[in-house]
Amino acid sequence: MKNSIMLSDGEWKLMKLLWESSPRTLRELTKALESETGWSRPTIHVMLKRLIEKGAVRVDETVRVHEYFPLIAREDVAPEETESFLNRVYDGSVGLLFTALTERKALSEKELAELRQILDNAEKKQKEQL
Repeated sequence: MKNSIMLSDGEWKLMKLLWESSPRTLRELTKALESETGWSRPTIHVMLKRLIEKGAVRVDETVRVHEYFPLIAREDVAPEETESFLNRVYDGSVGLLFTALTERKALSEKELAELRQILDNAEKKQKEQL
């Protein structure tokens, strides 16, 4: 499913929590984020309202303590976010991204092996399509 919802960095933090475990209350979200972000309850509430307006989150107001649920899956927004990042930072070049990662030694041996496997699979698919 192609999704045009773009998330800010802060919205990603909230969505990750909701994807990990739902439903969650405002109190639970605030507690989970306070040490990492220092965000107050009103700040998180405003961000949740924005996510609701974007169609990314729904709130169940029929219960005494409102509960928040994700309406989108990570898989629905991650590819578009990845492409946006790649275009914004590396002018769309996957090669520049991997050069930057490998030059900084940010990839473990395991990650390098996984990348080789991904590239081998992509090459195999490409050959099958010819």
